[in-house]
Amino acid sequence: MGKATGFKEFARQTPGYQTPEERVRHYREFTSPLPAETLSKQGARCMDCGIPFCHQGCPVNNIIPDWNDLVYRDRWQEAIAVLHSTNNFPEFTGRVCPAPCEASCTLNLEDSPVAIKTIEHAVIERAWAEGWIKPEMAKVRTGKTVAVVGAGPAGLAAAQQLARAGHAVVLYEKNARPGGLLRYGIPDFKLEKTVIERRVAQMAAEGVEFRCNAHVGVTVPVSELQAYDAVVLTGGSEKPRDLAVPGRELAGIHFAMDFLTQQNRRVSGEAVAAADILATAKKVVVIGGGDTGADCVGTSNRQGAASVTQIEIMPRPPEKEDKLKTWPLWPNRLRTSTSHDEGCDRRWSVSTVSATGEGGRVTALNCVQVDGKFQPIPGSEFTLEADLVLLAMGFVHPVHEGLVDGLGLEKDGRGNVKADTDSYRTSNPKVFAAGDIRRGQSLVVWAIREGRQCARAVDGFLMGSSLLPR
Repeated sequence: MGKATGFKEFARQTPGYQTPEERVRHYREFTSPLPAETLSKQGARCMDCGIPFCHQGCPVNNIIPDWNDLVYRDRWQEAIAVLHSTNNFPEFTGRVCPAPCEASCTLNLEDSPVAIKTIEHAVIERAWAEGWIKPEMAKVRTGKTVAVVGAGPAGLAAAQQLARAGHAVVLYEKNARPGGLLRYGIPDFKLEKTVIERRVAQMAAEGVEFRCNAHVGVTVPVSELQAYDAVVLTGGSEKPRDLAVPGRELAGIHFAMDFLTQQNRRVSGEAVAAADILATAKKVVVIGGGDTGADCVGTSNRQGAASVTQIEIMPRPPEKEDKLKTWPLWPNRLRTSTSHDEGCDRRWSVSTVSATGEGGRVTALNCVQVDGKFQPIPGSEFTLEADLVLLAMGFVHPVHEGLVDGLGLEKDGRGNVKADTDSYRTSNPKVFAAGDIRRGQSLVVWAIREGRQCARAVDGFLMGSSLLPR
């Protein structure tokens, strides 16, 4: 805990932002870090709640009260050691995690949880600035080889843990650079890519071999994996949910990830292979109300869209949850992102009926309001003008062609690679699966958890037992 009476003495504080007018002019991160003295007070707010419900809210089981207390006591180097004991990449979660730990915080019963995510971010950035983060070399080499396929957060976590256990790890990535959706999906204004690069440099120094532009099952034969003692699949869930309505074939209707990936490539100086998808001077409609949809909103505003409308088939969530019914679980309530603050018309309980166009290009979406059972409400039909439509409706399962089918792996009922959360082993005894490829579309923090746990399972498979943490 922090200070016994800290939660009474100090109000919750989180970093400020540049104004929307300023930040839409660039793609950089725009938060203003809190000074150390303020962060100490925020750590002091962590109360002696008896049962730290924040633990159950955190997928990687961060030891949150301990590093809150250490920050309060100005023992930052110890704080990063505690933080790293459960999370390989707090610089990722400290930026893009929705912080279910804060929803579970006892102080959230009064809508003022400890600023856990803010403190986590501050600890890891202080550690990088002070030079406390160095390569952690394996003391003994095992002689075992492991291929990890997919360099997103699950793959990075698994590869780092396995390299530290002494195995020779080769990390295959289909794109030009590691990071997966951290690099190519999440916009730079939420996660600048230098944050990934410094961690990749640490991993390379620890012995992880990165093979980029290596798409297993496409440019690299699946048979190449047979040479390894174990294989870990962390390729993500990349088959997007499509919009099956008349007019879907019109030009100007794109999957959200195609749009976001292009812009991230532009920012990093990578070539954009396909035709440009740009929101500049266009009336943009984003279909889907989740984080990916919000990222499309923020990117469209930065590209100079004429207008941005986001529609969602689910009903509008309540402004505030009933804490006695939901706490300490993740609540359903209205969440407004910084991208929405930059300009966006949001509409709920909307279903798209069809798209219409002229000259083969989309000009409008025909929509209808739906009831609680998603049935159309007669007489509620309306039309939205649209020059660009972005489909941000989530992902259904991993891509099967190439890698998954090439290995002949069994799938679960949703089309994910079938494996449990104990052994993480697939139907092929030396092939393991972790992250979204196994669990379906989820959070970065869940990917890190599964990558770590899978690494322990693989280490035990190779060595008979494992000292890696679970």
